[in-house]
Amino acid sequence: MTSNPKQQGGTVRCEGTSFQDLLDFEEVDVPAYLRENTCEYMGDEDIDMARWIAREFHDKEAEKLWPKVWQMACRADDIPEVGDHHVYEVVNQSVIVTRTSENTIKGFINSCLHRGRILRDEDGHVKEFKCPFHGATWSLDGEFQGIPCQWDFKHFDDKDMKLPQVKVDTWGGFVFINFDENAISLEEYLAPMPDHFSRFPLHDYYKAVHVQREIQCNWKVGTEAFMESFHTVATHREILTFTGDANSQYDTFGENISRSVTPMGTPSPHLSGVSEEDVMRDILELSGRMALSSSEGQLLPDGVTARKYVAETNRKLYEEASGEDLSDATMAELEDAILYSAFPNFQVWIGYHGNIVYRFIPNGDNHDSCLFDVMILLRYPKGTEKPPSVSVNKLAPDQSFTVAEELGALGPVFDQDDGNMPAVQKGMMASKKGRVSLASYQESRIRHLHQTIDKYLNA
Repeated sequence: MTSNPKQQGGTVRCEGTSFQDLLDFEEVDVPAYLRENTCEYMGDEDIDMARWIAREFHDKEAEKLWPKVWQMACRADDIPEVGDHHVYEVVNQSVIVTRTSENTIKGFINSCLHRGRILRDEDGHVKEFKCPFHGATWSLDGEFQGIPCQWDFKHFDDKDMKLPQVKVDTWGGFVFINFDENAISLEEYLAPMPDHFSRFPLHDYYKAVHVQREIQCNWKVGTEAFMESFHTVATHREILTFTGDANSQYDTFGENISRSVTPMGTPSPHLSGVSEEDVMRDILELSGRMALSSSEGQLLPDGVTARKYVAETNRKLYEEASGEDLSDATMAELEDAILYSAFPNFQVWIGYHGNIVYRFIPNGDNHDSCLFDVMILLRYPKGTEKPPSVSVNKLAPDQSFTVAEELGALGPVFDQDDGNMPAVQKGMMASKKGRVSLASYQESRIRHLHQTIDKYLNA
């Protein structure tokens, strides 16, 4: 990488072809959302490691963060029929996300109003909610239906026995819940994501892949692993031939939304002497996100860049697969890694390729462990019936991500990330320094995350 960085808005940026420079080579109109470049300098102060490793900090989050934020619980397609439900749990809270009618989804606190047992132990389908302990029963709408030996519970007649609810809303086919009755609307909370995703109706895509695995690290360590491309040079070195890692763009939009844009089909500034043929071969063989997974039979025409060739190949094959006209799709939308985060832990890729989704949530009340969900949303042929969502493939904590064959080339990449995340947690606990030092620009989204966390914890 060049040793002559340039200063932009208080941040140090790598010399070379930036994402905005690449947009100048587009041959179609560039949507306004791609031209936004909004990251501001947020300081360079070290951050106390207690935020990741201290039980006390976890307890503060349990009290003041998780009860106040919009959090993605599931896909609406995971509960397609009336009576279908998903049990969403975070720290010590449990919610039954239930389809109560064709167009209505509600979230009920998963706790019996008799003796407190959780009503549903797992996802499934029911006609009513019946406590397995003593048989107290509620309708799908949360109305109390009775309890055995009703004669001994006359005092229930004067009590509100409806199941308590949380706020529920949907965006992009995802179901979000919020424990705070006074929370702002989901649309306001997610802004400007709904506008930025207007070309990508995620609600009409289907969940083709869903893998979950326990990771031995705090949920923030996991979330942050996907908030910067700086780690590519050491962790994913094999993809540097086609990944403009150090030329990535990082944006923040208000308190809740941030974005990273990592150019693809262009070599890393850490390398030199990479040919366009090398770029084309490696991006097809190793990325796991292109329309082709092999470079066999692919010849790069003279004078055509690998970035343009792969984008046009993707455009053609995506059009054939979806039955849609993608003539106005940019090269960026056809191949780049454009990843949005909605505070605190929901991340989703934009673009015409498979839209990858990440979520990290605490593993119960354990602050040193979390659950990592990765999903992939795909299009389907226009005019045909939408395929059903796949069920989650839950890996054992010691299983490699390559066991989930549906992840394809992404499996080994997640294994590389998993090699870091538990080691970060362990290293933080062993640290004598006791503080984290972040890059000014490339890790700005991590600082943004913690600044927003503080606004909740200090409220």
